[in-house]
Amino acid sequence: MLNKRDLLKTLGAAGIATMLPAEVLALSTQKKTKFRFCLNTSTISGQKLGIVKYIEIAAAAGYDGIEIWLPDLNTYLKEGGTMTALAQRVKDAGITVEDAIAFAPWMVEDDAQRDGGFKQLEEEMNLLAQLGCKRIAAPPAGVKKDPPLDLFKAGEHYKQALDLGRKTGVMPQLEFWGASGTLFHLGQAMAVAAAANDPDARLLPDIYHLFRGGSGFDGLRLLKGSAVEIFHFNDFVLSKPVAEQNDSDRIYPGDGDAPLAAVVQLLRDMGGPKVMSLELFNRDYWKQDPLLVAKTGLQKLRALV
Repeated sequence: MLNKRDLLKTLGAAGIATMLPAEVLALSTQKKTKFRFCLNTSTISGQKLGIVKYIEIAAAAGYDGIEIWLPDLNTYLKEGGTMTALAQRVKDAGITVEDAIAFAPWMVEDDAQRDGGFKQLEEEMNLLAQLGCKRIAAPPAGVKKDPPLDLFKAGEHYKQALDLGRKTGVMPQLEFWGASGTLFHLGQAMAVAAAANDPDARLLPDIYHLFRGGSGFDGLRLLKGSAVEIFHFNDFVLSKPVAEQNDSDRIYPGDGDAPLAAVVQLLRDMGGPKVMSLELFNRDYWKQDPLLVAKTGLQKLRALV
């Protein structure tokens, strides 16, 4: 009678596979990462269509969700729009508001200004909650280059922002800006998130900012699971000096030199759901039909995965 070891030698991996239930095989090969596709409205903001039209275009182009900007939301409200009506438009469009780009100065040194920043952040979170939005970008808005950013203090402040997120249901995603001179590197952002010592800490990386701030892309290997929920996708060229590049130099994913295939694989390795958000500021695209730009961007994103 064959023992277990002899059986393994005799059958081999292929033979054993034929003995396993189909359900087990499916689980063993299943990708754990599920991608959702999102349109950051900066991509078509040059056409100045307003938040209502942005929602319509994102849905018509076939995106799962949209990433809005707080200035656009504030303009809509000042012009007489209501959150109830906007929430209904999102629902009718069949998409979700995945995230919002915001600029509350919650990380600054000045105590009074920072208190005002947290008040602004909470107000914005409460607005976004009415749209079913679960995330808000938390960049180093208003932080001066000198003195150098105290990463431990920034971590304490991020912890406060996370507390507000749990209170409102809209969680802050720590964002770093490659050209900011303050929080510009993935390593810094990881240190701030670690200093917060909070299970809900999340990073919001961006292909362009990883390139512009000198982070590179291998550091992403240190991030696992839910550390990243949403990732800004775009591309860049190496033919122009990095220090001379700005947001308007971003191009469609796959049209430049970024190692996007490797980044997507790293996201797959992290596991968990991931939102791929197209964030561009290209002035040439702003001159084109916004629906065409949105559709082209979605095709480029889908081609990556």
